[in-house]
Amino acid sequence: MGAECRYEVAQAAYVKLALHALKHPSAAVNGLLVGRLVEPSSTPAVVSVVDAVPLSHHPHHLPLLPTLELALTLVEDHFATQGDGLAVVGYYHANPRRDDSDLPAVAKRVGDHIFRYFPRSAVLLVDNKKLEEAVKGKSREPVVQLYTRDSSKSWRQAGSDGNSQLALKEPSTNVVLADHVTTKKWEKIVDFDDHLDDISKDWLNPGLLD
Repeated sequence: MGAECRYEVAQAAYVKLALHALKHPSAAVNGLLVGRLVEPSSTPAVVSVVDAVPLSHHPHHLPLLPTLELALTLVEDHFATQGDGLAVVGYYHANPRRDDSDLPAVAKRVGDHIFRYFPRSAVLLVDNKKLEEAVKGKSREPVVQLYTRDSSKSWRQAGSDGNSQLALKEPSTNVVLADHVTTKKWEKIVDFDDHLDDISKDWLNPGLLD
C-alpha cells in the first residue's frame, strides 16, 4: 500500500517529533502521526501528516498495548471532534543511540497495529545524525526515514525514490527547527508519559510552536 503513496509532512508535525527526540537524547522516544488522505484517487495517493502527538520516552512503555490503545483512543477522539477529517496515520520513533539507524521490532508492531485502522500508514524513523546536522543549520534534508508496509506485511524503508515519497510541506522547516532549538523549545514539549505522571501537562502541546 505504501508504495502507492506520497507523504507530505507539515512543519508542526516535523518540528514536534524532532523536539521530542532532542529532549530525550539517551532514550527511545515515539509518538503518533496525525493527518488525512487528501488525494485518494490520485496516483500516487497523498497522505498529509499535519501533527504529531508525542507518546513515550521510557523504553519499557513502548511495547505495552493497553497504553498504546489508550493513547490512540484519546488522540482519535480529540481529532474527531475537530471536524477536519483527521485521524492517526502513522507512528514515529527515535532510537537512543546516535549510530542506530535500524527500525526496531516495537516500531514495526505499533505500525502493524495502526495499519489495521489506516492501511496507508507510515512509520518515520528519526535519523539522529541528520538531526544533529539540521539543528546546526547545516542541512535542509528531512531528518526522518520513511518506512511503509509492503505486500508481504514487512516494513521497508523507501528506496532510492524515498525523497519522492516523503516531502516536507514547507522547504524552510529545518531552519524553523533550528530556531526553536536555540530558544530551547525542546524543554517544553510534553509526551503522554509526562501526562500520565502529571495530568496537568497537556500532551497536545498547545502553543508550543507559537
